[in-house]
Amino acid sequence: MTSSTPNYKQLALDIKKWGLELGFSEVGITDIDLTKHEAQLQRWLDLGYHGDMEYMAAHGMKRARPAELVPGTQRVISLKMNYLPPDASFAKNLKDTDKAYISRYALGRDYHKLMRNRIKKLGQKIEQHIGQFGFRPFVDSAPVMERQLAEQAGLGWRGKHSLLINKEAGSWFFLGELFVDIPLPIDKPNEFEGCGKCVACLTLCPTGAIVEPYVVDARKCISYLTIELQGPIPKEYRSLLGNRIYGCDDCQLVCPWNRYGQITDEADFHPRKQLKDKDLLALFSWDEATFLKNTEGSPIRRIGHQRWQRNLAVGLGNAQFQQTIIDALTDAREHATELVKEHIDWALEQQQNKKAQQLRKTARLIRIVEKGLPRDA
Repeated sequence: MTSSTPNYKQLALDIKKWGLELGFSEVGITDIDLTKHEAQLQRWLDLGYHGDMEYMAAHGMKRARPAELVPGTQRVISLKMNYLPPDASFAKNLKDTDKAYISRYALGRDYHKLMRNRIKKLGQKIEQHIGQFGFRPFVDSAPVMERQLAEQAGLGWRGKHSLLINKEAGSWFFLGELFVDIPLPIDKPNEFEGCGKCVACLTLCPTGAIVEPYVVDARKCISYLTIELQGPIPKEYRSLLGNRIYGCDDCQLVCPWNRYGQITDEADFHPRKQLKDKDLLALFSWDEATFLKNTEGSPIRRIGHQRWQRNLAVGLGNAQFQQTIIDALTDAREHATELVKEHIDWALEQQQNKKAQQLRKTARLIRIVEKGLPRDA
């Protein structure tokens, strides 16, 4: 310990410097008072908007009370790390129904372990300077209101899609926290509200999951449906998924502030070639061993091979008609689990309907040609 009473003002400045050196794009410090958010959290839970994510409700109000989650906590150090790769491609894949769309954050290495290790190193760095103290890093690993904490720490504002937006970086970044038991000076909370009258994210969400400004019904959200949901994807949402097989970026793609998105310095977040711009059929052909090999170190692995096939079956059902798709689905059905089989059957029905429509269109054109009538007759 360099001093029995650390200079906390200088320590806060050092922490921000060390955070940048560890690869974070911005660091802020806040107190732990989240009482103004408790009513909104309880309403969200009462309405069932958390869906099957029981862990959201299991901890009660600990999510809004950091000192109950980690006794002794006095401050939260909030950190953000950019993940936008140089060649993001953005919405290009959404227009090609034969290609698989995977959320930008999931194309590279799983951010959880990378960020948590960096945040832990920050805690250890502080310890080297002031001696032993209490700290705990978090990266989506506990019921932490990370966006509200980041807003209080001055890192941005919560957009109407509920994600944090920074006026100099958009929303293409991850958040992590370091809970500490030392009385660091806090930063000025964010006072800039950049959404104004814009409602692009609400009106363009494919499933209408943003049910009101700042409120998302997870049960309708494509990210929830393709990642968190364990069972069948409700039929009313399957056609709306399009070719989105893991997550959804639509609310970020339409956000005007993302024109300022900053390219990541982390090569680990760059897209992996085995996942980027791949045909749905190619990914559907992976057996479990191939899936595990190609998703090693990726957040995608957490959904497992069965849900991977479930999502891809829906994507194939939404693709333009191809006999090869029908053949692949039919072959896979023989050995599929009941969960996957249900979605294969749905996809086969969609493809057969499209095949019938194509045949009717072709027959109509033949009749027009035979009669010598104009094609638009």
